[in-house]
Amino acid sequence: MPRFAILFSENVEGDLHTLRAYDRRLLLDAIETQLAHAPNVATRKRKLLHHLVPPFEAIPPIWPLRVGAFRVFYDVDPEARMVYVRAIRRKSAHQHTEEIL
Repeated sequence: MPRFAILFSENVEGDLHTLRAYDRRLLLDAIETQLAHAPNVATRKRKLLHHLVPPFEAIPPIWPLRVGAFRVFYDVDPEARMVYVRAIRRKSAHQHTEEIL
């Protein structure tokens, strides 16, 4: 099966720049591993958010990928085989997804 290309929005570059090098590497490795082959298939680490309207430009629906205390928000264009990473946010245990966007 051909790989999906992964593109990062400008916002994500800023999000990554503020993180520790360890967290940045962890996130980039997870993005490559989890999103390159079947990004639009729900798993234990990623799910579909049906009714979320994000504060950033995106092609609905939005998917979050769980990487430890972080959430990687992305959308998928299956025809073009493209994954667009839109935001990376830290999520504490007591927060809801809508609160961190």
